[in-house]
Amino acid sequence: MNDKVGQIETVITFLEITSAPLSVPPRQPKGPIAIMRADPPTISFYRYLYNTIGADYMWWERRVMSDDALSAVIQDDNVDVYVLYVGGTPAGYYELLSIPENNDMEIAYFGIMPEFVGGGYGAYLLRVAIDEAWQRGPDRVIVNTCTLDHPTALPNYQRAGFEPYSQETRMIDDPYKLGLFD
Repeated sequence: MNDKVGQIETVITFLEITSAPLSVPPRQPKGPIAIMRADPPTISFYRYLYNTIGADYMWWERRVMSDDALSAVIQDDNVDVYVLYVGGTPAGYYELLSIPENNDMEIAYFGIMPEFVGGGYGAYLLRVAIDEAWQRGPDRVIVNTCTLDHPTALPNYQRAGFEPYSQETRMIDDPYKLGLFD
């Protein structure tokens, strides 16, 4: 961290899968599970998911968006938000972004609620997200993660079949110093 200017260094790794996975999917975790598309997601529910999941990983970009700007992003025709429920409780989500100009599908956001981390829900939901993305016929599926994300994010993506294709270091304004987190 660069205290002088209130910035944090993060390394972003960009990953891709260029063919649908052939491996056996992870076993569905125990308990009643449902995955539903939020059609369309409400702003308040999306903020709840994003803010709760992202709180420990400094997800800040969408915290600073106005409701109108966020609505334009998450309710765009090229965006789908899927929510994992365990016993009726939201346990995670993923956001798919179709990028028609290069026929990519991006897992734009992916995360598990803190209470459900470590229970196998992440690996299971990630495979569901990957399979859903491939059903849309892309040339590749992409995702990125950074050093601020959960420490197992990068290895989990790689275990699921993603391979790094690029990496960059960025300085971001410290979201704590911007007052975005308590």
